[in-house]
Amino acid sequence: MGQRLGQHFLVRQAILERIAEAACPDESAEKTGTVVEIGPGRGALTSYLLARAERVVAIEIDPVLVQYLRAKFRDEPRLTLVEADVLKSDLAQWGAAAVVGNLPYYITSPILVKTLRLGGQSSGQLTHAVFLVQKEVAERLTAHPGTRDYGYLSVQTQLLSAPELMFSVPAAAFRPPPKVDSAVVRLTPRDFPEFPALDREAFLAFVGRCFRQKRKTIRNNLLGSYERAILDSIPQTSRRAEQLSISEFADLFRRVVGGGAAPVS
Repeated sequence: MGQRLGQHFLVRQAILERIAEAACPDESAEKTGTVVEIGPGRGALTSYLLARAERVVAIEIDPVLVQYLRAKFRDEPRLTLVEADVLKSDLAQWGAAAVVGNLPYYITSPILVKTLRLGGQSSGQLTHAVFLVQKEVAERLTAHPGTRDYGYLSVQTQLLSAPELMFSVPAAAFRPPPKVDSAVVRLTPRDFPEFPALDREAFLAFVGRCFRQKRKTIRNNLLGSYERAILDSIPQTSRRAEQLSISEFADLFRRVVGGGAAPVS
């Protein structure tokens, strides 16, 4: 089995305070409403969140940690503990909320997707998300076109949100320390005003094909999936995927897919 949520516990108090502040900024005298915490571990961050939020829902998969948390916070009525796999949980059930978590590398991407799907909807279920991730992942989430770190994860995240790299977290801030540094990112959902008619699922599948092999041109990545004649007629396909902005990908998507080129595979 892969690494479980909360295996590396963040113990540096100043950093825990900064994460809680990013999740629950003091923009008014009132506390932030609901915060959903993914993988609370031993509850170090949970305590700081409770100091700033009206309600915290903590989702933990490890039954031993759940038992520990129940004992630690037995006198805290504003905390709801949920023993569950976050990937199998309905995050919308608690209403509009901020989502916070220390994400293990192996499930970072699916949790990001699940969380960001709460945003950009008329219901506005996601106010924002604050995640502690490996630093290299944070750099990919916030990367710009034409840079080494820019890829499918960048496009996926930036289509759905406006990501900010808040600050770095050294390995020494954890117990036991991981082998890599981490960083905190804040994701604010977009409402898609720029691409109102875009089929997000189909678009992201298309972008994934464009990035299939990063060193190849878009044309070579899409050959075998779309008609050669259409690909040859569009100048952008001679570029590599890492060079295109989301707007340029959207234009390419409309020209290739909107032009009637059904995928071959």
